[in-house]
Amino acid sequence: MERASHLISEMLHADKVDIFLLEPQTQTLVAMGVSDTPMGRKQRSLGLDRLQLANRGRTVEVFETGQSWHSGHQDEDPGELPGIKFGLEIRSNISVPIEIGGQRRGVLGSTSAQPEFFSLEDLRFLETVARWVGMVAHRAELVEQLTRAAAEQGRRAAADELITIFAHDMNNHLFSLRVRIELIHKRARREQSASYLRDAAAAAQGVEALSRLSSDLLDVGRLDQGLFALRSQPVDLMRLVEETAAAATTPRTEVQHRGPPELVAMADPDRLRQLLSNLVANALKHSPAGIPVVVEAARQTRTDGLWAVLTVSDQGPGIAPHLLPRLFERFSRGPHSSGLGLGLYLARQIAVAHGGTLEVHSAPGKGARFEFAFPLDRDMLPSPLE
Repeated sequence: MERASHLISEMLHADKVDIFLLEPQTQTLVAMGVSDTPMGRKQRSLGLDRLQLANRGRTVEVFETGQSWHSGHQDEDPGELPGIKFGLEIRSNISVPIEIGGQRRGVLGSTSAQPEFFSLEDLRFLETVARWVGMVAHRAELVEQLTRAAAEQGRRAAADELITIFAHDMNNHLFSLRVRIELIHKRARREQSASYLRDAAAAAQGVEALSRLSSDLLDVGRLDQGLFALRSQPVDLMRLVEETAAAATTPRTEVQHRGPPELVAMADPDRLRQLLSNLVANALKHSPAGIPVVVEAARQTRTDGLWAVLTVSDQGPGIAPHLLPRLFERFSRGPHSSGLGLGLYLARQIAVAHGGTLEVHSAPGKGARFEFAFPLDRDMLPSPLE
């Protein structure tokens, strides 16, 4: 930017050329390029290389309106900043907006201490140069974005490969551990040892939790490799909801279920069970003791046909607004989360694989409701005569 400013200054024989770009966080136009001239150096010393939008002035006006500016008597302009008129003693000014990637992002300006210095042809030339500056800046930003994306993709690919290898190895160890625990359980049953039976049952639960984690990690790898497939068949959704609620209910929190007597869809029962279990487990983590989690099934008519809608609701603290945009990203975790952040990511991918959607509705202090909806196969619906 500095070199571009200097070259433009030489071509126009200007006392100073600025390339101002907006700094969004401070709402300030910052001179990213200032020609290395006496006036340019004086501008920096006076702090006029940073122009806050709130302070107005002609440069800010050009940025906000998108209209070019041409003046041969800037020192007489009541709309110009005193520092520009008297501190830099500018008489002539031409300024044009800079667009980068289709958005107005800055201003290109050329100034002189002599009155009536720039012609309309100079203004048109500067407008052409501004378009060139915008294109160069846009390409530079794209290259930077692509470089960052490539680096991130490389890191993610390496991490995914390590995770998949780890999950496979962990599955092998878990199989051996599961067999050992089953032998201990049988021995404790023969010896009628209540304490050993409790310990074996607790150990088995821990192994199952690790097994589910391993399966989730492997599913992430299958998604990345395009190997995540559904085995669709007629599924009694109400029975699935009832079984999920019964399995998830604990002495601390009951999981209730609601819905019509019959609701059948073409789907992968194992994947739907995985989706519901992840949503219910997430709700149980955030539910106050004694207040139930509710799983509800419904049939909904939409403009494009009939849909099945499964919702999981809790009365917990709700989800902070800043977490919502990334809630379904993998490895996304809240400040008090103890998991790896895979459950909601996999639930969303299962929903998408079924041609459906998974959305969350929440507000701080008002709990959260996750809604999974997917199209119903009309052939699976009960006849009106039944």
